[in-house]
Amino acid sequence: MNVASSPFTKQQLLPQEEMLEVLKQKGDLFIGIPREVAYQEKRVCLTPDAVSALTAHGHRILIESKAGEGANFTDIEYSNAGAEITSDTKKVYSCPIVLKVEPPSPDELELINPQTILISALQIKTQDKSYFEQLAKKRITAIAFEYIRDEDGNYPAVRSLSEIAGTASVLIASELMTNANNGNGLMFGNISGVPPVEVVILGAGTVGEFAARSALGLGAGVKIFDNSITRLRRIQTSLGRPMFTSTLQPKSLLKALRRCDVVIGAVRGNNRAPVVVSETMVENMKKGSVIIDVSIDMGGCFETSEVTTHDKPIFEKHGVIHYCVPNIPARYSRTASVSISNIFTPYLLKIGDEGGLENSLRFDRGLRNGLYFYHGILTNKTVAEWFNLSYSDINLLIF
Repeated sequence: MNVASSPFTKQQLLPQEEMLEVLKQKGDLFIGIPREVAYQEKRVCLTPDAVSALTAHGHRILIESKAGEGANFTDIEYSNAGAEITSDTKKVYSCPIVLKVEPPSPDELELINPQTILISALQIKTQDKSYFEQLAKKRITAIAFEYIRDEDGNYPAVRSLSEIAGTASVLIASELMTNANNGNGLMFGNISGVPPVEVVILGAGTVGEFAARSALGLGAGVKIFDNSITRLRRIQTSLGRPMFTSTLQPKSLLKALRRCDVVIGAVRGNNRAPVVVSETMVENMKKGSVIIDVSIDMGGCFETSEVTTHDKPIFEKHGVIHYCVPNIPARYSRTASVSISNIFTPYLLKIGDEGGLENSLRFDRGLRNGLYFYHGILTNKTVAEWFNLSYSDINLLIF
């Protein structure tokens, strides 16, 4: 074995003496929840109900004033649930555990104490090398919630937000087709004697499944395209009905796009979403039809897509309305907050019951999968390769 190219040092490869385990006692957590300051981010990590469950187990929650305001949760609700409220941002960031939706900005990282546990999204595509250097300097232990796996090997946080994005894409499309938004005046809903709205969905993942479920529930005709026969088979089984499914063949896709009223793009790639629909295909679509590009956060799967915001969500190109907002779940901040909170709460209770994060990481492989920094040491191979940094295998650091 060539040790030089190995992620292990010579010392790490030497046999170690066996150590007897001493069972840790239940630990009380002290969690800080700062107010989100990222652009158009209105979600919050824990709902008052979740705070109530945690404080009932003896844990302390310090929440920044108005942190839940964007999701319509008041400070009084959090206070009644047992949380401590403060206007001092620095005080919140000085907690041993910091819980956030968005990754902290460089200014927020400055406020975090050394040896803190940070639980937030990682959003690897928006980060730079200095972010990880700052985490290393402060010897922070960091968990990215989008990388946490459950016992079935799925990513619960990604799935929950994908469910919201899929359902929302149909609701947004139905709104954009109204006359009030200069749409083509068509309505979802199986009205007697009126041909149903035609919806094309690109991608048979979670977003595609929930978009199809919502569109079918509103009486639309649905066609699903994906290059994976397994995913197409799974979506038909999941929806419990036979429907039009096809691989992404240009000829049949073009035919479907010409006839449809709404097309939802939910195709994911490894680094960038593949461009499935060319500008020529968009030109051939009906005037007043709607494109919802859910893949825009990974570059978009339509050649005509351009990033928009919640303030100005749409633009028109070749007579087709484009909706290309990257953070669709933030539009439904309360639902998204409850969804995220449902994922965080059991993990936090489990960490407390098992005597702290160290013990949970040893026994929970799914949680360990979300770990990308351990006491200032990078442990995630993807991050290491992406930013050309050195990393250590987490299994050698946790005994």
